[in-house]
Amino acid sequence: MKRTIFLSTVLALSLTAGQISFKEAPPAERVMPQSGKILSFNDAIKDARECVVNISAKKRVRQNIPPAFMDPFFRQFFNMPYGRVMPRERIQQSLGSGVVVTSDGYIVTNNHVVADADEVHVTLPNSTKEYTAKVIGSDPKTDIAVIKIDAKGLKAIKVGDSDALKTGDLVFAIGNPFGVGESVSQGIVSALGKDSVGINQYENFIQTDAAINPGNSGGALVDSRGALIGINSAIITRSGANNGIGFAIPVNMVKRVATQLIEHGKVEYGYLGVNISDLTPDLQKVYKSKEGAVILNVDKDTPAQKAGLKRGDLVIKVNDTPIRDASDLKNAIGSIPPGREVKITIERNKKIESVTAKLAKFPESAIEGGQSSGGFVEGLSLQNLTDRMRRQMGIPEDIEGVMVTDVKPESAADKAGFMPGDIIIQIEDTMIKRVGDVRRAMKKYPGDKRVYINRRGMIKILVVR
Repeated sequence: MKRTIFLSTVLALSLTAGQISFKEAPPAERVMPQSGKILSFNDAIKDARECVVNISAKKRVRQNIPPAFMDPFFRQFFNMPYGRVMPRERIQQSLGSGVVVTSDGYIVTNNHVVADADEVHVTLPNSTKEYTAKVIGSDPKTDIAVIKIDAKGLKAIKVGDSDALKTGDLVFAIGNPFGVGESVSQGIVSALGKDSVGINQYENFIQTDAAINPGNSGGALVDSRGALIGINSAIITRSGANNGIGFAIPVNMVKRVATQLIEHGKVEYGYLGVNISDLTPDLQKVYKSKEGAVILNVDKDTPAQKAGLKRGDLVIKVNDTPIRDASDLKNAIGSIPPGREVKITIERNKKIESVTAKLAKFPESAIEGGQSSGGFVEGLSLQNLTDRMRRQMGIPEDIEGVMVTDVKPESAADKAGFMPGDIIIQIEDTMIKRVGDVRRAMKKYPGDKRVYINRRGMIKILVVR
């Protein structure tokens, strides 16, 4: 039987010898790692596994009684007893992981593992003994927390250098996924310097395809030597399970934050006093440099103003650290303690200049790079919409406003009805385009204010004081 095969494509151009040449890879021999032996990383990660603990955090949550249950007719109809109705209380329990960093019991984990917990319990590897832990300090901006247990002679993990990581490096994620106990997964470093993920205020994530699942949070990401190079923090998923996109906080950031938490109980961030934006394709046409952070505004009486920075300056370097975008500048300034002088290299009118600024302490009400609520509503974090956020979240160009990035549970913002992902588009008669507009609107309209939001394409109205 004769068969005819039709090719689905036709080459419109025929290549002849000499028109194009390819760089051919030399032949390679396939070999066994070592004949008759098993390839294993057990010895490399054996010590690291003994430094990763299980964490159980408990929080008592009071459930308010619905107003209908207070109605006398309702209570009589359902034969409910009279008298004062007490709010019910339930226990919320979360499971996570932590990493022992000192032999006398200091443990690093994620802030979201222990946040607002009434009790924190720790179980060491290969042990059933449960320790009650004390929260030494936590930093929501980086999602790092330090807890301590009363124990001596613990095995502390070896710490590596996350700045020396390369894409493609072999890594292992160690933790307690889904509460099943100690587990190790293997993968590679998929990418470095991931920011604008929308998880933390200060982001510089290691991306990995090593399986990170719920319960792995706060666990160790180690290299093939078993040295700690990151703290597992989050995953991107549609199913709730690992899809091969996990994020870890670089250990160099962890060391800096953990040290301040242990020594001072809090983290102080350097403050410059500017509103900043990424260098968009349109803006690239008016600057010689193709990377940097554009200064949109300089606040009064701030280090930036005293140093002579101006609106329109393009920041391309802080000390010796190159600045690629707004997140780089925010992370670079935030990583330097207040009171330090920094050299800031800028492009101004197509000329490269340098200024020196003495950083101040980051004020709680400051709007650095469009972050924070600026005193708008307690428990609410806002951020200016960027082109990157629009692309990642599919926000149309005709929608203007500021993004709600975080709502603290049980806060005034939570009670008012705000949700992460909401876009505030108007307050009373004031159209909102940037975070600064929110602050001005709050001063302009006293008392209760109508706040219009865009929630997944639907316009809603909230009332705030």
